[in-house]
Amino acid sequence: MSTRPQISRPGPWAFPTGDTKRLSCGADLMTFDVPGQHVLSVQVVSRLPLDTEPEALEGVGSIMARTLDEGAAGRDAEEMVELLERTGMALHAGVGERGLAVDLDVPARRVEDALGLLVDVLTRPELGEEEVARQVRTRLAEIDQEDANPGMRAAREFAATYYAPGTRASRPTAGSRETVAAITSGAVRARHSGVGPHGSTIVVAGDLRGVPITALVDSAFAGWRGPVTPTSPEPLVRADDAERLVVVDRPGSVQSELHLGCTGPDRRVAGGWAPFPVVAYLLGGSPHARLDVVLREEKGYTYGMRAAARPRHDGGLFMVSGSVRTEVTREALELTLGILDGAAQGFTAEETRAGVDFLALTAPGRFATADAIAAEAAARALDGLGTAHTSQVLADTLTLTPERLTRAYTEHVDRRWTIVVVGDAEKIAGPLESLGRPVTVVA
Repeated sequence: MSTRPQISRPGPWAFPTGDTKRLSCGADLMTFDVPGQHVLSVQVVSRLPLDTEPEALEGVGSIMARTLDEGAAGRDAEEMVELLERTGMALHAGVGERGLAVDLDVPARRVEDALGLLVDVLTRPELGEEEVARQVRTRLAEIDQEDANPGMRAAREFAATYYAPGTRASRPTAGSRETVAAITSGAVRARHSGVGPHGSTIVVAGDLRGVPITALVDSAFAGWRGPVTPTSPEPLVRADDAERLVVVDRPGSVQSELHLGCTGPDRRVAGGWAPFPVVAYLLGGSPHARLDVVLREEKGYTYGMRAAARPRHDGGLFMVSGSVRTEVTREALELTLGILDGAAQGFTAEETRAGVDFLALTAPGRFATADAIAAEAAARALDGLGTAHTSQVLADTLTLTPERLTRAYTEHVDRRWTIVVVGDAEKIAGPLESLGRPVTVVA
């Protein structure tokens, strides 16, 4: 008879150690050798904050990012597509509050060709009138879709309510209908002129054995030029009247989308970032989380509620969202607020262990691929943090106690909720007023 083997608890895990070098162009290069990952992930992040966009042309950064692969170095869009397909490359670009991110996946044997194409995209994009106009039309169609999507509509109204009027953070990242419609190829080229190597980071992850990656990248990017001093984002400002309830009217809706948020920490918070992903997981990160246990399992009001700690460059948010049946909107919101306020009374040892295990012990799986490693390294670089911070957070997560979770939540999540509800105002506005909060109805 065989003996059942004993299963031991996994030991601590740290994020892979990479090499960092300052390139001749002024950008930083981070490389991660990941044996067996023969498709390399190359990611470039460049500091170009959203709040440096001209107010009348907001969204120009997003249009610029989307148009980068529409032609470069004399190649038109069709030639770019053929080149990408022939070489097995996949290219994508986007923008966030801190700047531009371009990522490229390519088989290791094609990396030299890929780097040349990446440099062309960053330094010599065509940004033609026809291509820009097509991306503008696409974005305008997206705005119509966002208007019809309750989750996206709630997120947009939340930003407009939570952040101070007139600030960039209060307006859509990819621009509004009015600002996007005004974007021209000249405006996109002007925005692109702000992209440069200084303050930028290039990350390469994958099986680098036998690949002289530092020399290849340094040679490819040697001619990259741009602004010498990168711009930092402006501080985020909360609206004076952010603590209120807004109903976005959607006549005939059979569900209400709840979107709640309050001030939370960023990754540099005193006492460490580790407690906050665990708290979010325990409140709304799994079917066993507190919100789902009550609103989904006990009451049957929702298919699921989600909670998230969202760090930004200057402070952060603690967010909760989900859809509930129209007729139970008031009861669901009241229960949600009660659970969130009740969390200040503390977390149990059992749920703390479950949260710690999920966040810490699944990390090797989350960062098992080259693209996941490169994405984490690039994001931390754009945030002004290294991947040592990722390892530090993972190690600190294993030491968390119920007392630390409770203290972190009570000290850094202020629970002064900005609440947006997208639903049938005729049916839900009156009941919501009985919660004792002023209700504003918008179209």
